[in-house]
Amino acid sequence: MSLLIVGSVAFDGIETPHGKRPRILGGAATYISLAASFFTDTGVVAVVGDDFGADDLAVFARRGVDTAGIERAAGKSFFWAGVYSADMNDRTTLDTQLNVFADFQPKIPSGYEGYTHLFLGNIDPGLQRSVQTQMQKAQVVGGDTMNFWISGQPEELKKTIAGWHMLLINDSEARQLSGEYNLQKAAAKIHAMGPQTLVIKRGEHGATLYRGGKVFAVPGFPLEIVRDPTGAGDCFAGGFMGYLASCGEVSEAALRRAMVYGSVMGSFCVEQFGTERLQSLTRAEVDERYRHFRELMHFD
Repeated sequence: MSLLIVGSVAFDGIETPHGKRPRILGGAATYISLAASFFTDTGVVAVVGDDFGADDLAVFARRGVDTAGIERAAGKSFFWAGVYSADMNDRTTLDTQLNVFADFQPKIPSGYEGYTHLFLGNIDPGLQRSVQTQMQKAQVVGGDTMNFWISGQPEELKKTIAGWHMLLINDSEARQLSGEYNLQKAAAKIHAMGPQTLVIKRGEHGATLYRGGKVFAVPGFPLEIVRDPTGAGDCFAGGFMGYLASCGEVSEAALRRAMVYGSVMGSFCVEQFGTERLQSLTRAEVDERYRHFRELMHFD
C-alpha cells in the first residue's frame, strides 16, 4: 500500500518564544509526506522555485519520499512568515508570498497512478477535484481545507469533498463548514456532505474521530517543551493516513490506531522547529511513544 500527497512545499519564517528561524523548509505536503514516510511508501506532488536546492530535496530523499512529482518553475518558492504568541495558541502572519505556488496546476507523473491512498492538502478545491479525477485507482481519498476556501468557494468545496472518504479539519473549520457550533451536530452535517470519516483536530487538546455514529477522542501528548507548533496538524494527517495505508484497511480498530499514530507524529513535530525533529526521528521512537499513548489512555 502507498500514499500520495498533493499540496505545498514551501519555506517558512518562524518566530516563537523559543527562538527564530528566518528561512526553514515547510509547507503542508512537506510535513504530511515526511510524517507518513514512517509508515508507508510515500510520494509528493508540489511545485517549487529556483531557490529550492539540493539540500532541501535531500530532506525528502533521506526519508525515502518519492519526489518525481515535485515540479520546478522559474521564480521563488512559496514563502510564509509568522510569529506566535507567548502561549503559542495564536499566531500572526507577517508575510505570505505565493510566488510559483500561485500558478500551481498539479500534474500526476507517469507511474503515480498506482498509489492506493491519496491525501489532498489544503489547495483550491477545484484543483483537489482535478487531482482526484487523475487518480481513479486510489482506494481511499482524504483531504484538508481551510476557512479561506470554506468562505470563498463554498459550493466548489462541497462538490469536491462529496467524493472524499475522509476529511481532516480543525474545530473552527468544522463549525464554519457546517454552520453548527456543537461539534457533534457539526459532524452529522459534514457526514451528510459526503465524507463518512471525519477527524476534527483540536491542537494541544488532541483530536476526535467521528464515523458511523461513533466518537473516539485522543488527547494531546503531554510535553515539557513545545518549541514550534507549525506543521503539527499536517504531521497528524501524515501519521493518520500513513498508518491507514500501511495496514490496508479502514476498520474501526485501524482508524483508532491511526488516530493515535497521528497524535504521535504531531507531538514529535512540535519538539523542534519546522521539520527538524522529523529529520532526526526514528521508527523506534515513534513506536515507543505509541506505547506511551496507550498507557496514557488506559483506564481499566
